[in-house]
Amino acid sequence: MERVFNFSAGPSMLPLQVLETAAKEMLNYKGSGMSVMEMSHRSPVYDEIIKEAEALLRKLMNIPDNYKVLFLQGGASTQFAAVPLNLMKTGKADYIVSGQFSGKAQKEAMKYGEAKIVASSKDANFSFIPKTDKSSFSPDADYVHVCFNNTIYGTKFPYIPETGDIPLVADMSSCIISEPVDVSKFGLIYAGAQKNMAPAGLTVVIVREDLIGNARQDTPAMLDYKLMADNDSMYNTPPCYCIYIAKLVYEWILGLGGLEKMKEMNQKKANLLYDYLDSQDYYIAPVEKESRSMMNVTFVTGDADLDKKFAKEAEAQGLKNLKGHRSVGGMRASIYNAMPYEGVEKLVEFMKEFAKNNPKA
Repeated sequence: MERVFNFSAGPSMLPLQVLETAAKEMLNYKGSGMSVMEMSHRSPVYDEIIKEAEALLRKLMNIPDNYKVLFLQGGASTQFAAVPLNLMKTGKADYIVSGQFSGKAQKEAMKYGEAKIVASSKDANFSFIPKTDKSSFSPDADYVHVCFNNTIYGTKFPYIPETGDIPLVADMSSCIISEPVDVSKFGLIYAGAQKNMAPAGLTVVIVREDLIGNARQDTPAMLDYKLMADNDSMYNTPPCYCIYIAKLVYEWILGLGGLEKMKEMNQKKANLLYDYLDSQDYYIAPVEKESRSMMNVTFVTGDADLDKKFAKEAEAQGLKNLKGHRSVGGMRASIYNAMPYEGVEKLVEFMKEFAKNNPKA
């Protein structure tokens, strides 16, 4: 069976080149006589893998020297607790709630202090990114938290919030390494890897060094950034194979030309889909134009039965996982880094054909 175009919001497609390299090295990694899946994380050969992965990510994202890179477990959702446990010194933080995950993060932070919602688009079913300026934030907040790209609703911050001296914390799970980002504008960036950089099981945290070492006394060891940083992400067994795949993904992007090139490719895919959506009236794109995500494109027909039929027929054409999230309905095309342009072309052709064959009453 030939490979399908997988539009899943995550776990999602991995680059074919990466999968082929991993397959080639599966049984015997570089003459070690074993798979990366089998080797000790304390072995010299694995030590080289994790160090190289960090070096490549630093190069790819141009991460300043005063930031630590941590390869952790527990998914981005574990960071909803780790962030307040490590960063809340006065017991106050500000949250911009622009979707389900930032809402979950805010609720989790409420267990450890005052997590104030300073802006939200919930009343409009998160169809846009709320605007903020410096005056939106509490001067005594320990940090401001945002979810930079909202997978479920198909929105992305078109701006980096101006927080002054307050550290900005961003969940970038669904947009990390999709385009260049100025890391120095953030105190902390975290991301689950299963959308753009590796299989599920790895979470990357990029944290400014001055924000480490302030964890609450009752912070679990596994959530203490200082402990993890002091042990080079090796306090316990890390998600070894995921880190290895991430390394291959970083190499793949650098081989293409880095994040500028990645952005160009991603923008081209997104433009193809959005240009079609804007050119017709069969499908409705609910997100305000200036808030549109480059990674997750949501659309509906306006008829729940037609939406179901669309997803089912698309599946039969090798266009998988296009059904929208239950809280939004309709369709969602996640077009992360590894989705080829041809996949979006095929989707647009199918959309045209479906509209022609299924006229609305």
